[in-house]
Amino acid sequence: MKKKDIKILLVDDEPDILEIVGYNLSAEGYQVIKGESGLEAVELAKKHKPHLIILDVMMPKMDGIEACERIREQSDLSETIITFLTARGEDYSQVAGFDAGADDYIAKPIKPKVLISKVKALLRRLKHSDNTVNAILEIGDLVIYREEYKITIKGEEITLPRKEFELLSLLATKPGKVFKRDEILDKVWGNEVVVGGRTIDVHIRKLREKIGDKSFKTVKGVGYKFVD
Repeated sequence: MKKKDIKILLVDDEPDILEIVGYNLSAEGYQVIKGESGLEAVELAKKHKPHLIILDVMMPKMDGIEACERIREQSDLSETIITFLTARGEDYSQVAGFDAGADDYIAKPIKPKVLISKVKALLRRLKHSDNTVNAILEIGDLVIYREEYKITIKGEEITLPRKEFELLSLLATKPGKVFKRDEILDKVWGNEVVVGGRTIDVHIRKLREKIGDKSFKTVKGVGYKFVD
């Protein structure tokens, strides 16, 4: 899913937060919808069906906790990711947030770059039921067409052998996740006979040559992960 298609609902009664956080999210390429109260959060969530909701806790008309609970009652918003962005850092406040159905709890103050990184991490949890969306993975300049077994980098098509493509496709489905060697062997090679214990290492080396060394990180004794 492209960034321009992702809708983020930002709700806070502090104008400065709406302006600064909203600006940084928009600059990153996301669609940003803004609200100033818990009641407005519920109404905007129903109307726009956002992929991610960022809520303050202490707000007028309805606090963030109740707003989160109301949103979670909507069946068509069950896949929406909700995180609190608040100065309330007490344990009981965090527990209340998670009990209300939140996926994460981010404490203020937070630097814009760090917040954007957290937003990206949260959005990786999105579950897509549309097979067309699942068939195409877009990560930065890299686009993986899973059904066509092809990739493009900055619009230029690159041909990969089947196993290199399947390995890249697996790692890229969850950027940042460390895939263990046994898991990679099982999902990419399955019951096929693997010649030599360094089969994965060889394929990773070839992918680094074609995609870029910085895109793959080795976690010694564990496995590999894709870095976006």
